[in-house]
Amino acid sequence: MDDTVRWGILGTGGIARAFALGLKHAPGAVLAAVGSRTLESAQTFARELGIEQAYGSYEALARADEVDIIYIGTPHPMHAPNSLLALGGGKAVLCEKPFAINRREAGEVVALARAKNLFLMEAMWTRFLPALAEVKRIMASGEIGTVTQVHADFGFSATLDPEHRVNKRELGGGALLDLGIYPLSIACALLGKVENVQAQAIMSETGVDATTAFTMKHQGGTLSVCSCSIRARSASELIVSGTKGSIRMHRMFHLAERITVDLQDGSSRTIPTPYLGNGYTHEAIEAGRCLREGLIEHPLMTHEDTLSNMALLDRIRGQIGLRYPADA
Repeated sequence: MDDTVRWGILGTGGIARAFALGLKHAPGAVLAAVGSRTLESAQTFARELGIEQAYGSYEALARADEVDIIYIGTPHPMHAPNSLLALGGGKAVLCEKPFAINRREAGEVVALARAKNLFLMEAMWTRFLPALAEVKRIMASGEIGTVTQVHADFGFSATLDPEHRVNKRELGGGALLDLGIYPLSIACALLGKVENVQAQAIMSETGVDATTAFTMKHQGGTLSVCSCSIRARSASELIVSGTKGSIRMHRMFHLAERITVDLQDGSSRTIPTPYLGNGYTHEAIEAGRCLREGLIEHPLMTHEDTLSNMALLDRIRGQIGLRYPADA
């Protein structure tokens, strides 16, 4: 293929719109088509964002000749079936987090991508932002000494409307899959594989987790302490601590524009970490690079990373008693 990567977007909701706007800042990326469950919705989205082709079904988008890769931006329970549809049409896939509802679904998607030799990645944008790269660089430099722990939280006060997707069990609602996946994923990116996880939660009136806290013991002898909530506007910061100091990713840590290093000797400095576009741009750039190089996964967000994280989410949900229809 040439240097141009032709994107299709599956879904026309808020996250799909945000990704489409971010894509405008990715060199060599062309937003070629959008697919929705209705042609009217697809045409409206296409008209507003300057997209040439609009399809009135996801199936039509998956078959579109002018598309190389499809971004999946539908509600949580649709991620796996929509990814399977796109892969079945011969398209590479960038699937919004959570990658699936559970590890079983995720495994089916990964298996198909590998069988068809197609690129597949979970759209965990934080893994590709300058802030995380700078945190990793400082950790590796030894400036904060031996790293021993990570603290991360993510919370906001969501609507109490029982019909909103964040409160509906049928739509994969709750704090864990919407928000908890951010501290979980970044803790694993920084500290490595997990040996054990322990969780507790406060459940909502609709049967999803309103607030969840979990600790993870990592193989290197480190610990991460994470929490998430749809009922609390938390600081939403992340702190990496070592024997000589700490690094803070400021609110909101998953989209940090600056980090601060505080050392044991009392010194402190803040480092700007600006990002391109609205932040989604970086994962789009990296997905495009993988397509050009013929890769089927990205080294910073591998298939095994996604499968391991989905298994951890399953274990946490088992401990807090949260089951979704897809678990049956």
